[in-house]
Amino acid sequence: MEHPGHPGHTEDELAGLDITALLRYGLTAAPGPLRTSLFGDGAVGAAVLLDRLDTEPRSVACLAEVVRAGGVRAAADLPEPLPHPEAAALARDWLEAAASAPQGPAPQGPSTQDPATDDTAARRLHAVDTTIEVRRRAGH
Repeated sequence: MEHPGHPGHTEDELAGLDITALLRYGLTAAPGPLRTSLFGDGAVGAAVLLDRLDTEPRSVACLAEVVRAGGVRAAADLPEPLPHPEAAALARDWLEAAASAPQGPAPQGPSTQDPATDDTAARRLHAVDTTIEVRRRAGH
C-alpha cells in the first residue's frame, strides 16, 4: 500500500530504510538531503516499524525527553528504552547509532555527545511519536 504522505513509497519501503545509517550520519549533517531524509522518510519508516509493534506514541515521546534531558548515550544505556522487547531492541539500535554519530570538536563536560546532536535526536523522536499518532488517527 502506498503511503499517503509519501507518494511513490510504500509503508514496507519506508520501514525497510536503513534508519540506523540515517541516524548515524544525518544527526550531525548540515541542512540538506540527508537531514531531510532523517526527519522525513526516516521518521515515517521508524513510525511504521514501531506502530507495527503496537508502540504507544507517548512511550516514544517519553524517550525523546530522556534524550533531551540526559543525552543519547544515557538513553541508549537504559535497560528498556521502550516497552516490549522488540520495540526496545529497535530503539536501542537507533540510539546506539545516534550515539556513534560523527562528532565535531569534543564538547566540554563529562558527555562526549554534542548537546546539539542530543537535541536533534530528541526532535527526531518527537517526529516519530507524532507520526505514529497521526497514523493511528488516520486508521493505519
